[in-house]
Amino acid sequence: MKSTNIPEVKLGIIAVSRDCFPIQLSQKRRSAIKAACDAKNLNVYEAQTAVENEADMLAAVAEVKEAGCNALTVFLGNFGPETPETLIAKHFDGPCMFVAATEGDGDMINGRGDAYCGMLNCSYNLGMRHLKGYIPEYPVGTAAEIADKMAEFIPIARAILGIKDLKIITFGPRPQDFFACNAPIKGLYELGVEIEENSELDLLVSYKEHEGDPRIPAVCADMAAEMGEGHYYPDLSARMAQFELTLLDWAEKHKGSKKYVAFADKCWPAFPSQFGFEPCYVNSRLVSRGIPVACEVDIYGALSEYIGMCVSGDTVTLLDINNSVPQYIYDEDISGKFNCRLTDTFMGFHCGNTPSSKMCSDRAVKYQLIQHRLLEPAGSDPDFTRGTLEGDIAPGDVTFYRLQCDSDGDLRAYIAQGQILPVHTRSFGGIAIFDIPEMGRFYRHVLIQKRYPHHGAVAFGHYGKALFEVFKFLGIADIAYNQPKNLPYPTENPFA
Repeated sequence: MKSTNIPEVKLGIIAVSRDCFPIQLSQKRRSAIKAACDAKNLNVYEAQTAVENEADMLAAVAEVKEAGCNALTVFLGNFGPETPETLIAKHFDGPCMFVAATEGDGDMINGRGDAYCGMLNCSYNLGMRHLKGYIPEYPVGTAAEIADKMAEFIPIARAILGIKDLKIITFGPRPQDFFACNAPIKGLYELGVEIEENSELDLLVSYKEHEGDPRIPAVCADMAAEMGEGHYYPDLSARMAQFELTLLDWAEKHKGSKKYVAFADKCWPAFPSQFGFEPCYVNSRLVSRGIPVACEVDIYGALSEYIGMCVSGDTVTLLDINNSVPQYIYDEDISGKFNCRLTDTFMGFHCGNTPSSKMCSDRAVKYQLIQHRLLEPAGSDPDFTRGTLEGDIAPGDVTFYRLQCDSDGDLRAYIAQGQILPVHTRSFGGIAIFDIPEMGRFYRHVLIQKRYPHHGAVAFGHYGKALFEVFKFLGIADIAYNQPKNLPYPTENPFA
């Protein structure tokens, strides 16, 4: 997914050197890392200024800023100067990763750098100055290993940069009895995320102002090409295109001081009758180009989706943790074919906001059955409740995750990796059968116990490692995951 709504990371590397160690050791090792990055087609700017003191630090930071770097690797080629190396994180306006050289590229007299030791003091000094630095699980390595760590740092840096420059735009308030989708916005400000809250009426006014927009026919043609003949309602296309342009224009005009946007919109019960369609398919189109539109004014759902897009570099979706898998489907299509128990499975569902690129080939724009029951006369043909993108979501690896602010104003998160099974759901909406190892225990002792709402974000692939590092960097103290059976949860009954 190529999107202008997520940052492009330009990574630089600065080598540091303790003045009682040979500076040539850091310089030589830095150049070896640059060569290893080049061999992996990883574009990295190599700062020529090696840092021994604070004046060097200022010069090196100025150099990488001039080169356009927005993320940085601080490399301890030897023990490293504790004050200047950590002040880089203060003076450089972007995420910094701190790594150190392993020994073995020279003798153990003049070729020994002691960066293994220096990394300890680096971390200690970052803490004393209350500076944030990203330190990998094992931050010491050869040139090739450091290059790999730098590649892993890029999606983490992309998420940190994106969050810092994100504005979430809402159209609300939330639907009645959907309190779970609301949460204190205090956590957003702590992360540096801005929020703009609008009414549903503001959205309707702007939508009406886009009537007859000359861009509408081109959007209609694009919708037809995306869905294919017989998979959409031609009579709805102009209205939906008008709405798509309304959101895109609002995003552009309301970014303010921020660079990136996400939406959290109210989509029922008033929306379909007043706009003349359900917004789900349009929402799916926006998220496919990197602009999340979370259902039911789910602010933290939108934030979670955005983080997943930055980490994965791909589109995402937001689903209800919706219903259990019936025993008959498990017996017919899962048991003996996949290594999972019934309690490891559940159905993830939403009305129709998942991008078409992540759905099976039989997907189509349809009508929202639940809203049709609620809002249109019994026995009537669907009218304004049409506009959902429905079908089974395509099978493959997934990461199910969420960042949430709880009722006390504390940020917490969960991450669970698994897969979407290639099993027909026999149901409606945008839906899939998920297999998450130990989902039954995770459902009870994380989702229920920690009072998470019913929405979860879905990234299409296994991105738990990077998401965990992002949440850790953001200072999230409680990061839950689907723990194996031999690692009980604190609230799990040991006598069960």
